[in-house]
This record gives sequence, structure tokens and C-alpha cells, in this order.
Amino acid sequence: MTAMQPTDKFTIETITDVRPWTESLFSFRTTRDRGYRFVPGQFARIGVKDAASGEMVWRAYSIASASHDEHLEFFSVVVPGGAFTSRLSKLKEGDPIFVERKSYGFLTTDRFEAGRDLWMLATGTGLAPFLSILHEFPTWEQYDNLILVQSVRTQAELAYEDLIQGFDQSEYYAEFAHKLRYARIVTREPVEGALGDRVTKLLANGVLEENLGLKLDHDRSRIMLCGNPEMVEDSRKLLLGRGFRLSRRGEPGHLAVENYW
Repeated sequence: MTAMQPTDKFTIETITDVRPWTESLFSFRTTRDRGYRFVPGQFARIGVKDAASGEMVWRAYSIASASHDEHLEFFSVVVPGGAFTSRLSKLKEGDPIFVERKSYGFLTTDRFEAGRDLWMLATGTGLAPFLSILHEFPTWEQYDNLILVQSVRTQAELAYEDLIQGFDQSEYYAEFAHKLRYARIVTREPVEGALGDRVTKLLANGVLEENLGLKLDHDRSRIMLCGNPEMVEDSRKLLLGRGFRLSRRGEPGHLAVENYW
């Protein structure tokens, strides 16, 4: 059988590293075509071959790596019975994977004008685009405060926690690291130092702002939501109710959103 070749639509990359976080969460790195470009916060469409039919199956994945990295990194959940993630989770170092040449999405900081505080609220693997955004120096230079909220069910799902808390030890980011405020939310078990309620409840009752020592403010705050569609929609409604506006093309506002599945 003839091996598939790159086309005008996609390149064929190689998986270089796979990291399991839990039984249902893993991240993986691939090679990156020299011509591939994306804006931090965007997503890629990646493809795997269906083992049964031999057909290509494509899904959207936010990119966790920096725009300047020589690799691409993705963060995935295994969906029980899901044809794509079941196949993806079995891939290992050295296996091929397909990446569309075009990047997509509008969960990017260029959706905003002005603003001094960047709020990034994520559930689960919705964390990925915010990791990419945090690895861009202009993000740290542009804002006075970077607020990252990571909501998961169990402590084991706090993927990338060491990376997030390690910015102050990085030779590249240490001088900016004081700007980062990191709130962990773990909803299914008590964890010291972590909040325990859902994002929407913590937004509604003001506890999230109190915990972070920072208020959501129309002039200063720019807010990004990514993850579970229910969280994104409920938080969006709540914030719109407080007078924040959704950013649209050519019409910058306070809010940018992305449903992660």
C-alpha cells in the first residue's frame, strides 16, 4: 500500500513525545512544518486514519505550544467510545499524524483593544490555548495582570501545574512572573489552596475575584473563556449581564470565547 503524501491541504508530521496525565488525559508533541503559522489561542485540525475503514478522521485541537516553538503540542481527553480520541490515544512516538496547513479560531488577544488585566478561564483541556498565549512575550508586556483560572474535577487533572507555577523560575519569564495570578479549581475533591465550586458559581458570588485579589472591571478586564460548552455559555451570559461585551470582528469588546468540543 502506498504511503500517504503531504498535500496542499495538510502535512504529515511525526509524534515526538506523548505524556499521559491521567487515564483519560494526555498531551503529545509533533514535528512542525516550517510553513505552519498560527496565532496563540488558535486551533489546528489534526487527522488520524480510522483503523477499521482506513478513512481519515479530522478534529479540531487548540495548540498548547508557543508560536515560536519548533514543535506543536496538543492536550487531549480520551472520549469513551470516541473513534478519534481512542485512535489518537494509542499513537506513540514515531507515529505519523496529519495537520492541516491552515490554523483557525478567534480566541486571540488581538480581539481586544486596551485593557490591563487578561482573564483566562479554562475547564479541562480548554487550558491549551492559554498555555500558548502565556508563552508569548507580548502578552506579558501588554498586560499588568495575567489571570489564569484552571478548573478540573480532581487534583490529578491539574495538568501543566508545574509549568504554570514555574514561570517565576524561568530565565525568560521571571522578570514578568509577578504579573501572573493562578487560581486552581477542583470540583470533585478537596485540595488545599484550591477553590471547590464551579467557575460560574465563583463568578456569580464574587469569590473568584476575592480569591485573586482583583476585580472584573469594564475598563481594565479582557476575558477569555475556553472549555466545557456549558461553562462557556453560562459564564458568557453572566458576564454579559454585568455589562461586558462580546468581541466581534472589527468591533473589539471585553469577551472572547471558544467551545472546546
